[in-house]
Formats: sequence, structure tokens, C-alpha cells
Amino acid sequence: MKWLSDQVVDQLRANLGFPDLSGTRYRAVRLLARGGMAAVWLAEDTVLHRQVALKVLDLADGKDDLAARLLREAEILASLEHPGIVPVHDAGTLADGRVFCCMKYVQGETLEQHVRRLGSTSEALRLILRIAEPLAFAHSHGVLHRDLKPGNTMIGPFGEVLVMDWGLAKRIELASAATAPPLAIHPEAGHSTNPPATGVVGTPGFMSPEQERGDAASPRSDVFSLGAVMAFTLAHTAPKNAFRSLPRPLRSICGKAMAANPALRYESVEALAADISRYLEQMPVSAYRENVLERSVRLMHRHATAIVLVLAYLFMRGLFILFAKR
Repeated sequence: MKWLSDQVVDQLRANLGFPDLSGTRYRAVRLLARGGMAAVWLAEDTVLHRQVALKVLDLADGKDDLAARLLREAEILASLEHPGIVPVHDAGTLADGRVFCCMKYVQGETLEQHVRRLGSTSEALRLILRIAEPLAFAHSHGVLHRDLKPGNTMIGPFGEVLVMDWGLAKRIELASAATAPPLAIHPEAGHSTNPPATGVVGTPGFMSPEQERGDAASPRSDVFSLGAVMAFTLAHTAPKNAFRSLPRPLRSICGKAMAANPALRYESVEALAADISRYLEQMPVSAYRENVLERSVRLMHRHATAIVLVLAYLFMRGLFILFAKR
């Protein structure tokens, strides 16, 4: 008797659940991932001869709300044409009644996997700026993500960065994009460690406090999540993975982005990105008030080349004067 490996058994189990794609242009290849309401399959588009990702609901009956959510996700993705947002190609209903949507098949690894490859704080910050771009674009079109986290961000083999999984996305009025619901001011930045209540959308550790409470989300809720992703990423580039070992301005940027009260956070993703850019350019950031010594050190670092040239000139000038007098 020949025993099958666990990998083969898992593959056989996955194959038994192949979706019925009869009547469509797609042919299932293998299971990519399975969630609580749907499975994502690698499939072949038999017309254009390319690989695609098919997101298929697990149930056909009694789950009209899930079907509506999946179709809403496809509709939202179709309205957001940005290089950092995975495009949707098709959506519809299978022969067995299950709803599906067809998206670009993205190869690569999640930020959760990729973070170990980051070599420096600067590299991590530039990656956060790449994540901020599609998020700010979505906000400008009245769409909140509401579930930004390292597992929902993909880094492709050629450095492309895509924000994935818009299943919890929500449309908002653009007029309220820069505002936040009034909440009690909390002096500390961070998030609650309590488990989310029933009906709450988001991921613990990355969703905002107002989402944990079940309150309405705003663009500043996504700012909180981006700040949490930033803190997660920076912690892996810090010495001994210690967040507190990072420079104070960086910690202050994360703290402002993750303030418990939305009114104390950055007013937009663009404002957060601007502070990150200022830090990379060795300029003062709005989240941190530096003292005279810190300002002097920062200016010395920023103008190090000019300072070295001036000192070299003065040294050579001094030598010239000294030898000229002899």
C-alpha cells in the first residue's frame, strides 16, 4: 500500500470542490485560497489564454447578502482604475447559482511575507508611500477600504505594489471625505486589544477603534490602518525588531496616524504620506516638534555634502595662507 503525502491529500480535497464553470470561458486550475464566504481559484481564460483569479461564493442559496457584497466589490474595483489596485475583468453567476468575479491573477508575496526582505527603514517607508497611493486614489473616488493590513497588500516580482481584497469596501459621500465623527479625545495612540463585536468589519490590530466599536468608518479610519501597517513594517527594519528603537519623528508619525480619536489623526492619507516624504528628505515633520539639538543634527545630515566641501575649502585655504607666509 502506498501512502499519500499530506500535500497530495490536501490537493485532492481541494480538487473535489472544483467550481462548475460550464457555460463560462474559464477553466479551473487549482485552489489559491479559501475564506469564510468564498474561495479564490486560479483559472485559465480560454478565450484570451491567460491566467486569472476567480473568486467564487461557497453557497448558492440563502446567502443573497454575500452575493450582493461580492458583486458590490466587483463594481467598486471596476470603478477604480489604478496601477496599485487589482483590476476586475468579469462578474456573473455560475450554473449552480453561485456568484463569481474574475480578477487579475497577481503573483508575488504579501507584505506580511515580504517584510523580511526589507533592508532599511528608508526602503520600508518608500513601500508605505506606494501603498498610500492607491488608498488615496480610492478616497478621492469616495471609496473606503476598511480592511487594510499586511496580508491584503501584494508585492509582485518586479516591485509592483497592489492593495487587494476590497470585499469590505464602502462608498461614502465625497463631501465628508475630510471629516471624522466626533469622539472623545484619548491621549494615547494605538488600538484596543479587545476582540471585535458581532457585525464589526475589519481585522483586529489594524482596524480603527471606531470600527471596533461598530461606529461609522471615515477616511481617517483607513489612515489608522495605514499607520498600523507602517508600524508593523518599520518594526521589522528596526534594530532587534524593536519599534521603540526607531527615531522619534518616525514613532510620532505612526502615533498621529493611529491616534484613538480620529480628530487627532492626519486628516487624509495624502497628509500622512506628505509627512513620510518630509522625513525621507530630512525635513521637519508635522507630527513631531524637534528641539534645537535635533534640528542641528538633522540639518547636518541633510547638508552633509555641502558642509564637507566647505570644511575642505577652509582647510585648503588655511594651508595656502600658511605656506604663502613662509
